[in-house]
Amino acid sequence: MALLFASCSKKEEVDVIVYNAKVYTVNSNFDTVEAFAVKNGKILSLGKNDEIKGKYASKEEIDAEGKAVYPGFIDAHAHFYGYGQSLQTADLRETKSWDEVLARLTAFAKTHPDGWLIGNGWDQNDWANKAFPTNEKLTALFPGRPVFLNRIDGDAAIANQKALDAAGIKGEQKLVGGDMLTQNGKLTGVLIDNAVALVERKIPSPDAKLAEKIFTDAQKNCFAAGLTTIDDCGLSYLAVDFIEKLQKENKLKMRLYVMLSDEPDNYKYLFSRGPIKTDRLNVRAFKVYADGALGSRGACLIHPYSDMPNKTGFLLSNQKHFEEVAQKIAANHFQMCTHAIGDSANRVILNIYNKVLKGKNDQRWRIEHAQVVNTKDFGLFGKASIIPSVQPTHATSDMYWAGQRLGAERLKSAYAYKQLLKQNGWIPLGTDFPVENINPLLTFYAATVREDAKGFPKGGFQMENALTPEEALRGMTIWAAKANFEEEEKGSLEKGKLADFVILDHDILKSTPQNILKTKVLKTYLNGEKVYEAK
Repeated sequence: MALLFASCSKKEEVDVIVYNAKVYTVNSNFDTVEAFAVKNGKILSLGKNDEIKGKYASKEEIDAEGKAVYPGFIDAHAHFYGYGQSLQTADLRETKSWDEVLARLTAFAKTHPDGWLIGNGWDQNDWANKAFPTNEKLTALFPGRPVFLNRIDGDAAIANQKALDAAGIKGEQKLVGGDMLTQNGKLTGVLIDNAVALVERKIPSPDAKLAEKIFTDAQKNCFAAGLTTIDDCGLSYLAVDFIEKLQKENKLKMRLYVMLSDEPDNYKYLFSRGPIKTDRLNVRAFKVYADGALGSRGACLIHPYSDMPNKTGFLLSNQKHFEEVAQKIAANHFQMCTHAIGDSANRVILNIYNKVLKGKNDQRWRIEHAQVVNTKDFGLFGKASIIPSVQPTHATSDMYWAGQRLGAERLKSAYAYKQLLKQNGWIPLGTDFPVENINPLLTFYAATVREDAKGFPKGGFQMENALTPEEALRGMTIWAAKANFEEEEKGSLEKGKLADFVILDHDILKSTPQNILKTKVLKTYLNGEKVYEAK
């Protein structure tokens, strides 16, 4: 009897126990529990403190001290590699003038004296003089060194004369889906959309050592932000090969959903190899660009820009290209994800998708951004089960000037997240970092509060399109997983799913707006392994 009693009372050994927590499972009922156990990298059981601690034992027990625990955050649209690259370049974000850009660049050049001088993040809409800069001062400061400075959205850049010479650009060239700005018949160095690549392709690729640093630096900051899966939108097949190498060496633990860019070699590679799927890497999608950005007036609009009546923006390729790509991707059973900002670009792509997909389906083809949609076109999303993948901080970044670009009437159907959510009943959320901050809590704040950090505009920007806290959290977890065909393995804390979770110092679903902005990540876990802890 004693032996029988001992065997019955013995607890099952697990890897991790989390208890004394408010665990948001984000399951279908949006249940909360007090505790859960992790074994072999997956959730084994969830329940009350007494139930979990009475049944399981572990050398690692985490007393959450009543703090909120969430599934690991998933960024459904970002540029992980691009962000890592930006950490190696001059940071030009939040500059208030062209002169400040030049001052930051000069300081950066002193500690980075060799090769191309690269900077990222300037935005003329934040300056008192909102006109695009010209490159005379840039050329004068660095006459013998090529300089290339990306605008915040990556859809425009400015290059000095040395960089233009390196690209063989002697004068204005006619481009499909691109533009080179001139002033008094002279190139200003400002390149829009497809013109950017003319110079960018001349920048030497990083060697293996720098490429590894790019990925690992990005990973470190993302784990600190509570991110456990990133959708990297638009890489080459060579980058995928390098990611696989780093992951096999356990140097790169971040889970990545990679979209290959719209290039012939990438199609050849993935069509031949087939979808790539491990617990850390998923490659089954292609990223296509329909148009540029609203801030640089490259977004393709049905009617002219309100603040530039002679301009409507442009598609980056002709319509036939998008039709052929869609047919090719569909025939090979991959996912198509298309960047579309303007209402004309969204209409073109929505119509092509509808023609190819032929009604309701589970192909989960996505439109990335879906930023400005004509009121007549919203129904095209639901008609063919097309997923709008949106980035809420774009709304709070653009709200100061978007009305000037679009006009009051057209603005009403821009950044329309609630209306887009209604089309399929779910919507994935991301940041588009490094265009925006990597912090997913800012995504939650922008989606629900729709104000800036100073509380502007009071009452929120177009609040009819705000999401509820529950919708926003789902968009950052289970719906983001679903957009990647991964909802059965991650995105919620349920039995059998990956033990990716984050502990915050505030419960964002119960916090005031200002407390959301002050919320800190305490710990981030991947597979039940701690990958970040606040100091």
